[in-house]
Amino acid sequence: MYGTPYERPSPHTLRWGTRSEHDPLGEDAAMAASTSTSTVPSSRRISARIAGIAESATMAVDAKAKALKAAGRPVIGFGAGEPDFPTPAPVVAAAEAACTDPRNHRYTPAAGLPELREAIAEKTRRDSGLEIAPSQVLVTNGGKQAVYQAFATLVDPGDEVLLPTPYWTTYPEAVALAGGVAVPVVCGPEADYLPSVEQLEEARTDRTKVLLWCSPSNPTGAVASRELTEAVGRWAVEHGIWVITDEIYEHLVYDGAEAVSMPVVVPELADTCVVVNGVAKTYAMTGWRVGWLAGPADVIKAAGNLQSHLSSNVANVSQRAALAAITGPLDAVVEMRTAFDRRRRTMVELLRAIPGVECPTPRGAFYAYPSVHALLGKELRGTRPQTSVELAAAVLEHAEVAVVPGEAFGTPGFFRLSYALGDDDLRTGVERMGALLAEAK
Repeated sequence: MYGTPYERPSPHTLRWGTRSEHDPLGEDAAMAASTSTSTVPSSRRISARIAGIAESATMAVDAKAKALKAAGRPVIGFGAGEPDFPTPAPVVAAAEAACTDPRNHRYTPAAGLPELREAIAEKTRRDSGLEIAPSQVLVTNGGKQAVYQAFATLVDPGDEVLLPTPYWTTYPEAVALAGGVAVPVVCGPEADYLPSVEQLEEARTDRTKVLLWCSPSNPTGAVASRELTEAVGRWAVEHGIWVITDEIYEHLVYDGAEAVSMPVVVPELADTCVVVNGVAKTYAMTGWRVGWLAGPADVIKAAGNLQSHLSSNVANVSQRAALAAITGPLDAVVEMRTAFDRRRRTMVELLRAIPGVECPTPRGAFYAYPSVHALLGKELRGTRPQTSVELAAAVLEHAEVAVVPGEAFGTPGFFRLSYALGDDDLRTGVERMGALLAEAK
């Protein structure tokens, strides 16, 4: 139904934008190398560790869509996971007030403002039921820094990290930067993109150190049940495996789904679990760059030591804004979730109407992850796209719609579309893409 059987891909070979073929920065990098006057050989100009990092596929697609739009093309972008709502007014007002307070013009503790760490501890108890102390919280420059520091703190060279796949594009890169080995555990739409305990056990080796868990999921919108979450947590405890659980979409669930925090349903996991979260998605604050880690005190202290050298404190104005967000009412969150739910239903209906496209119904976050396997190899405007990368390029060129191909998330043959954009653009964009794909023969 969904195309060919899944193979276990390497997160470092199946990626959007390899420099040799599809890298959006490839031309610029080549030009920079050819015009450099440095006497240092090109092979030594950039460290192997950094040269091995791929540009964020979602950011690359979003940047290309915005560049084409600025050039006058009516491109509609489904690439970035970014709410189209403004940050709630009380949060902005708190930031404005913070700008005039001299306390915020100075360095503050690298681990975060004490009052914000306290508020995060209370918010975590309120929203997920996890009891933590303020000292178990580290405020970071967005969720991405939290992910990076979690892996950097836990993973030694050669340690293996199990990644349920499709995965968010940043996870394998952060694992690699820590010296770890990402091990994809591929989950198809027939299983709602969620791994079973049996799959995880099959992937486990003596070198397995960490399991990455993300529910609600980016990129699929899948939400793990309480039963599955508990079963996976007990499996991790049994085998002494750490869990990094990304809960940044906890408030964005639909159709009665529940965002379950693994250390809450498996309390004995709490000492070997790190929770990643932030204000970006829930409060439409992607540009404010405030995330956090919560976990065992020794891990948080070690991650804080790293941050003291890496970036020091998060911008104080942003921290004050985050404090206002998480201590305020959730009215704006409810309003956004209602809009996302409406758009989710519209997107799924429109995608399912496209011949050759199969789309499970996402129950969380703000993404759909349809299969386009049936369209690959078919004639379309004089070409025969063989991969979802090539098909996405055709959609951008001929329909002026930007989507992220499944290669970016470890599963070729899929598209990821964010429905965190206006209703009119969403409908127009999917219909425009659908009209093009209907031509495939």
